[in-house]
Amino acid sequence: MTREFDMVQTLSAGVAGRAGAWEFIRGFAAHWATALDVEDGWGEADLVAAEERLGVRLPLALREAYRLFGRRPDLTSNHDVLLDPAQLSVDPAREALVFRHENQGAASWGILLADLAQDDPAVFIRADLADKSAEKWENWLERLSLAFVEIVLSESLHAPEGLCDFLSDPEEGGIAVLERDCTRLPFPAYPLGKEEPGVRWFLGTDVLLRDDEGEVLARARTEAALDRVRELIPGDWLNDY
Repeated sequence: MTREFDMVQTLSAGVAGRAGAWEFIRGFAAHWATALDVEDGWGEADLVAAEERLGVRLPLALREAYRLFGRRPDLTSNHDVLLDPAQLSVDPAREALVFRHENQGAASWGILLADLAQDDPAVFIRADLADKSAEKWENWLERLSLAFVEIVLSESLHAPEGLCDFLSDPEEGGIAVLERDCTRLPFPAYPLGKEEPGVRWFLGTDVLLRDDEGEVLARARTEAALDRVRELIPGDWLNDY
């Protein structure tokens, strides 16, 4: 018998530390996608080759993530892109190790080179601006393992199987309904340094939702669950034809 996945409880442990983060991702993959397999991670030789090419040592959390699910684009790269070990790079200013790109090249995520010796360092984000002199690495999340939890959650909102939707302008009171009828997930406010509420995560019946300051993204496990959330939060949902 398969044990039911408790999103709230398991995410609480995932937020608390690195081991909990990987356990959350295992459970989320099994319940919301496809269970992880031994073939889903990169091998040690791939990581060593990346280190030798770049002349840096990869943090333990990055190595663990790549070894566990780095070859599962359905968990990491439906929208934005987790780089393969051979694609990892150091930015031109030699400030950070870049491991993820926004899907249109508008931003990159990285780990400061000064932090690479830490097991689970903070993650920073840098926008791609017309004025390159104005680009700077800004706080994103306080730990890399926590960032991977966020990546898996966010990429699930762009899954290709027709169970996702987007609402850019909920009708009046829609966000209040979301707050009232769905469970706020125990993920910390982010990006770091931004005034709350920032990005918030919620769980309904068989549906995961993200509130991006009034824009709502939804990922359901069934079409019926997606229809229920469209009724719960009325508005012009993008994929509700």
